[in-house]
Amino acid sequence: MFDTIVIATDGSESVGRAVDVALDLADRFDAAVHALYVVDAGEVDSSPDAVREDMRHALQERGGEAIVDVQARTERDVTAVVREGRPANEIGEYAREIGADVVATGTRGRHGENRFLIGSVAERVVRTCPTPVLTVRQLQGAAE
Repeated sequence: MFDTIVIATDGSESVGRAVDVALDLADRFDAAVHALYVVDAGEVDSSPDAVREDMRHALQERGGEAIVDVQARTERDVTAVVREGRPANEIGEYAREIGADVVATGTRGRHGENRFLIGSVAERVVRTCPTPVLTVRQLQGAAE
């Protein structure tokens, strides 16, 4: 049923349960796993010119760390991808490019910790992604 799973991660603690659920799904269906981190171009572009490249580099490093975290949670091969752009757009585009069967994401990430129900990126992915999206809510108190 699932041959290819994209795990959209931002490296936040709240995405950890989504990673675990997606990896369990991959194990059950022997699916290929792609871990995707998107450097938010809006965040980079809004930074002062003097630090813009440092900001881009720091976010790329954070993306690498987020992907290493996904890889450390499983023994299966994980395709690591770091892209730059608008996160929701890039997630949908990547899923379409590789023919993913499902995109897994947390409901709240780095920018959505204070959102009531679902983070802005997760909400946009659910609304616009051409691939089915599995959103995984963090259990209450898990990040506290």
